[in-house]
Amino acid sequence: MKKASQLLLLAFLFGGCAGYQLGPATPAYLKHVHNIAVPTFGNNTLVPRIEVLVTNTVIKQFQQDGTFRIVNADAADATLKAEITGVGRSPARSVRGNVLSTTEFNLVLTVKYTLIGRDGKALAPGAVSGSTSFFVGTDINTDERQALPLAAEELARHLVSQLSEGW
Repeated sequence: MKKASQLLLLAFLFGGCAGYQLGPATPAYLKHVHNIAVPTFGNNTLVPRIEVLVTNTVIKQFQQDGTFRIVNADAADATLKAEITGVGRSPARSVRGNVLSTTEFNLVLTVKYTLIGRDGKALAPGAVSGSTSFFVGTDINTDERQALPLAAEELARHLVSQLSEGW
């Protein structure tokens, strides 16, 4: 009787773990995708030369996440096609006593993407954005340019989590 109750207790305790599995938990519609090709993103903004920065940041985030391997287009199960659709800044803080002069800006970087399968079908379309803030020094364009990598890192975290976790 005591042994039967112990076995029942063990079955009850470990029964909750029956559905778990080790390894990446990709969404069901991406279960056959293990390798992704990431060509250089398109740039539909007026900010020059940011496409390589954003693409490299996304690739590094994929490698850090580890759910998908980054490979050439020949060996890829899917290809991530993306374009940078917006780089915008908005005032966050103004100078005390002068509301027309800004001391801090918010920077938002937006990307539209589509994960395209080997057969040419769109597996996961979506849009993602990353933001950061920066203080204004003597040259606002240089300050904005230095803040772009931080916004790109946040954008990459959001994009990779949308693909690897499904949300």
